[in-house]
Amino acid sequence: MTRTLLCFGDSNTHGSPPIVTRGEPYWRFDAHTRWTRVAAGLLPDWDIVEEGLPGRTAQFPDPVMGAHMDGRDGLKIALQSHGPIDALTIMLGTNDTKTRFGATPERITAGIAGLLDIATSLEVQQRHGGFRVLVICPPPVLEQGPIMSEFTGAREKSLQLPALYRALAEARSAGFLDAGSVIEVSPTDGIHFEPEAHRQLGEAVAEAVQRL
Repeated sequence: MTRTLLCFGDSNTHGSPPIVTRGEPYWRFDAHTRWTRVAAGLLPDWDIVEEGLPGRTAQFPDPVMGAHMDGRDGLKIALQSHGPIDALTIMLGTNDTKTRFGATPERITAGIAGLLDIATSLEVQQRHGGFRVLVICPPPVLEQGPIMSEFTGAREKSLQLPALYRALAEARSAGFLDAGSVIEVSPTDGIHFEPEAHRQLGEAVAEAVQRL
């Protein structure tokens, strides 16, 4: 029996490469590189649904990129667009550390809590016949590269997130994976993942999903 895994996140779930210069043409790592597809290759009995939106936050409408960056609305749409699903991964929080949001680590974690509230609501769980959630804490930000001005103060915040996410996941009976214990962000832009990091994360997520 084939099961379905919904991967919900931002540009690092979408497969965006590190930014070398601002304004460069859009492109995306191919299916052999993205961590979602790496995980799919290790989960032969699972269908993988990729729901990664560059710029997505856990809770904030973005004044620059648009109100649709608010992950709460995005998750509701995804959970009604796909299914039934058997597991959900949520990897968000990097964009919430942007300077313009002024969010504390606790506020960022509260955004993840809101997404868990949506995913574990009675209506949603009944719709899909029940599913487990894996909370993935993104690796810490490096304040360097062509978009560093958007992330002033972000590293300090992001370093506090793993412990907060872990405690939240335990309180909500969700699975937890600290991506920062497996990979690091690219030094090119301090935010996105290099191909090798995608491979390593895909392997770790596949293992974590099997544990669910």
